[in-house]
Amino acid sequence: MLTEIQEGKAFDSVVKHITQEKINLYAEASGDFNPIHIDESFAAKTPLGGTIAHGMLSLAYVSEMMTSAFGRNWLSEGKLRAKFKEPAHPGDTLTINGKIDCIEQEDDVSYANCSFECRNQKGEMIVTGETIVKFSSDKK
Repeated sequence: MLTEIQEGKAFDSVVKHITQEKINLYAEASGDFNPIHIDESFAAKTPLGGTIAHGMLSLAYVSEMMTSAFGRNWLSEGKLRAKFKEPAHPGDTLTINGKIDCIEQEDDVSYANCSFECRNQKGEMIVTGETIVKFSSDKK
């Protein structure tokens, strides 16, 4: 967890390797069995050329980074907005980075406005977005 919550503070990166096994496990956990995610022969015939990870799997890694930074505050008071740019494929290694852009105060509550990006091993942007985390000002 962050010891200091201040503007410009970067979070520890999260690096994850995408495998078909992880995609299949996510399909089971989420109940999303869309063939683009789990049926390799079906997915090979699409313009994507093969299976892709669920978008929410990538966001789970963003949430892991935010939980490491803010703990329970993220889990109970966090909000996320994301734009999916490219799909993540089996074999990709995703690196998620983020930072606190600004801190806003409202009465005795503070809000950390953060940005994040998720890129693959080629440097291609997979997901980008913003988060907001509410926390008590005395934790600043």
